[in-house]
Amino acid sequence: MNFAKSLMLGGAALLVATAGAQAADLPLKAKAVEYVKVCSLYGAGFYYIPGTDTCIKLGGYIRAEYAFNAGGMTETPSWNGSAGQGNRLANNTIYRSRADLNIDTRTATEYGVVRTYFDSVFTWTTGSDTVANGSLGVYFAFVQFAGFTFGKAVSQFSTPWHGSPGNITSNLLGGDDTSTGVNQVSYTAEFGNGVSASISLEDQSGYRWAQGNSGANISLLNVTAGNGSQSSWLSGLGSYTGNSYSAGTSIPDIVGKVRVDQAWGLFQVSAAAHQIRASYYNPANEWSDHPGDKWGYAVLAALSLKNLPTGPGDSINLDATYADGAIRYVIGGTSPNYFSIFGNNADAGAYQTLGLGTAVDGVFVNTGGIETTKAWGIRGAFNHNWNPNWATSIFGSYSSVDFGSTGGALYTAGLRAQAGAGNTIAGNPNFNIAQIGTRTSWTPVKNLTFSGEVMWTRLDQNYSGFTGSVSPGGTKPTTVYQFKDQDTVVGAVRVQRTF
Repeated sequence: MNFAKSLMLGGAALLVATAGAQAADLPLKAKAVEYVKVCSLYGAGFYYIPGTDTCIKLGGYIRAEYAFNAGGMTETPSWNGSAGQGNRLANNTIYRSRADLNIDTRTATEYGVVRTYFDSVFTWTTGSDTVANGSLGVYFAFVQFAGFTFGKAVSQFSTPWHGSPGNITSNLLGGDDTSTGVNQVSYTAEFGNGVSASISLEDQSGYRWAQGNSGANISLLNVTAGNGSQSSWLSGLGSYTGNSYSAGTSIPDIVGKVRVDQAWGLFQVSAAAHQIRASYYNPANEWSDHPGDKWGYAVLAALSLKNLPTGPGDSINLDATYADGAIRYVIGGTSPNYFSIFGNNADAGAYQTLGLGTAVDGVFVNTGGIETTKAWGIRGAFNHNWNPNWATSIFGSYSSVDFGSTGGALYTAGLRAQAGAGNTIAGNPNFNIAQIGTRTSWTPVKNLTFSGEVMWTRLDQNYSGFTGSVSPGGTKPTTVYQFKDQDTVVGAVRVQRTF
C-alpha cells in the first residue's frame, strides 16, 4: 500500500515537473505592436509612416454636381460656342462626378519641415467623357523645403480663396484664380506676427495664356484687315483661325506678394511681371518677321474680414486687380477669353442680336508693334452662417477690358473687314462683364454638404449697328445681325463628401 502510494505521488510529481518544463519552453506573449502611431506635430489626421519619422495624411472628397443652362463645367455661363449661340447642339444640363485624393507628408529636419503634397482628381463630365472612361487631373505636386516651394502649387499672386470668395462656380471673373496650381520656384519668408513675403518664378503656360477654343493660346492677335474669317471674328476669337500669333514662353512670370494674417482677417498685395511675345506676323512663315517683345504687369490688393457682428463664422472676402498686357490676371481661372452671345431681341432688319468680347494681352498689325490691352476687376462675397448647418453667400464681380485708342481702332478695322459688305458697325472692342449670384449650403452631418447656386452674367459690349450678310459659324444662318448687350443665367447643385 505504501509502495503504491509512493508510486502515485512520484508519478504526479514527474507530471507536474514535465508540464512546468514544457511551459517554460513556450514563448512569452508578444507585446502589442503599434503599427500606426498618431503624429500630433502637424494637426489632426497625421500618422507616422511605420519605421520612419515622416508623418502622412490622406484626404480628399467625392463630389457630384449638376449645372443648368450652362456652357460647361464648372458652372460655366452660356457665353460662347454652341451654348452662346443657344442652339440645340449644346448640353444645357451637364453632370459631373469627381473623386479627389491628396497626400500630405511632413518630416522635421534641422532646416525645418520638409513637406511634399500631391492632389489629383478623377473626373467624368457630360460631353467630355464617354461611357466608362474619364479624365485624370493633377492639381498639385510640390516639395517645400527651407522656405522654398518647387513644383505645381497655387500661384503666389493668388488670394487664399482664389476665384471663389463665396461661390462654387469656377467662372467668377474679375481677378486671378490658380486653384489647380501653376509650376513654380518660389521662396516665402516668415517675419512673425502673421507677416510673410514671397517671390516666385512661375510658368506662363496654362493659366497665364489667354484661352481660346479648345485651350488655344490667343494671348496676341494680328488684327490686320483680312486676317481671320467671319466665323472667327463673330465668335470672339478675332483673327485666330488655328495658327497662334503668340510665341512660346521665354521668361517665366515674376511674382511677388506680401501678406498679413491676423485674427481679424487678412490683407494682401501682389504684383507680377509678364513677358509678351508674338510668334510671327504670319505664324506659318518665320520670314514674315515679328513685333518686338514687351512686358506686361498686374497688381492686386485683397482683404478678408472675419469675426463679423453678423454671426459666428461670417466673413467678407474682397480682391481688386489691375493689369496691362497681362489679361489673365483679371479674366482668369478656367474661364475662356472670348465671348459671343446671341439673343432674340433684334430690331427690324436683323435676324438676331450679338454681343462680342475678346480679352487678349495685346494686338498688332503687319510691320507694327504690340498694343497692350488693359483690364481691371473687382470681386467679393459676404458669407453668412444661419446656424451650424445652414449658410448663404452673396457674391459678385465686375470686369472691364480696354484696348486703348490705337489698339481699339486696329481691332475694329479687322472686324469691319470680316463683317460683310454694307455693315454699319460703330464703337470699339472694349467691354465689361458684371456678375452677381448667391449660394446656399446645407451640412446635415460633418463633411457632407449640399449646395445650390445661381449666377447672372451680363456682357456689356461697346459695338452698335448691324453686320452685313455674314456667316457666324456653328448653326447660324448667313444673314444680318445686330450688336447688343447680352445676359445669361446659370445654376448648379453640388453634393460633396469630404474625408
